[in-house]
Amino acid sequence: MQRLKKTVVLVGMMGAGKTAVGTALARDLAVPFCDSDDEIVRAAHRSIAEIFDRDGEPFFRARETEVLGRLLHGAPCVLSTGGGAFLSAANRDLIHEAGVSVWLRVDIDLLWQRVRHKTTRPLLRTANPQETLKSLYAARLPAYAQADLTVDSAADLSVDAMAARVAASLATRPDVMETA
Repeated sequence: MQRLKKTVVLVGMMGAGKTAVGTALARDLAVPFCDSDDEIVRAAHRSIAEIFDRDGEPFFRARETEVLGRLLHGAPCVLSTGGGAFLSAANRDLIHEAGVSVWLRVDIDLLWQRVRHKTTRPLLRTANPQETLKSLYAARLPAYAQADLTVDSAADLSVDAMAARVAASLATRPDVMETA
């Protein structure tokens, strides 16, 4: 049986499947699943959209770094992050030092198919959400490319198949997985 030695941090765009794949991966590895956005919402007693509206993105990003630091220094888990979390060099350093980052890479067309009907994405509340998504995607790719591991998604992959792909990728890293 494989045992997780450090926290796995899933990074990538909104719609990449970080929550769904992370939940399945955590189940498969028999570790807790955590979501940094959920932790921020719980601590602030407000939705992310409300935090952005009331306190602004810089306030949200500061809370995100605090939550990441706390979760990375706890028991190993699978941690889903918001799409912008990995853009911060401080967050990338925290993750690299205490965990392992896994970029769930999804092409822009599939991302659009997944998020176009969602109303819970504050960054896509624009006159042209598809163009906004494309711009965010292009701007974020260089940061995501710095992840420790990259796992490609595809439209025909189930959540469980994607979780299995991530687990197989993690198994290549003895610093992350060990046979118990």
